This record gives sequence, structure tokens and C-alpha cells, in this order.
Amino acid sequence: MRNRLKVLRAERNWSQADLAEKLDVSRQSVNAIETGKYDPSLPLAFKIATLFGLPIEQIFSAHDVVVQAAE
Repeated sequence: MRNRLKVLRAERNWSQADLAEKLDVSRQSVNAIETGKYDPSLPLAFKIATLFGLPIEQIFSAHDVVVQAAE
């Protein structure tokens, strides 16, 4: 799963530790989510979305979608 977590965190000048504290998870968990090694649980994804004030879909995506016109 792709995500914009690192970008959103950097825009606020938060370290991984800062974000981890706000989410009540470990810094290692934040790192694993940012690098795509771990997909957050749905409750954690909602918590992240609420913290950033964005819909989940603007933070996480299953993959890049390529739409091609039918020939």
C-alpha cells in the first residue's frame, strides 16, 4: 500500500517520534508504515486521517491506478 505519510509529516516539521507520540504507536511503527513494510489497521488509518484532517483515500492508496481509454 502506498501512502503520503512521510510527506504529510515533513510538511508539519514532525519527526517520526513526534508522529508516533501523537498516534500512540512506536517510532518503528511509523517508519514501517512510511516505508510500506506495514499497513496500518483500519482504526489506526482513521486516527492518522483524523490527525491530518484528510480522508483516508488522500493518505493511503492500494496502488497507482492507470486508466486507459477503451479502443
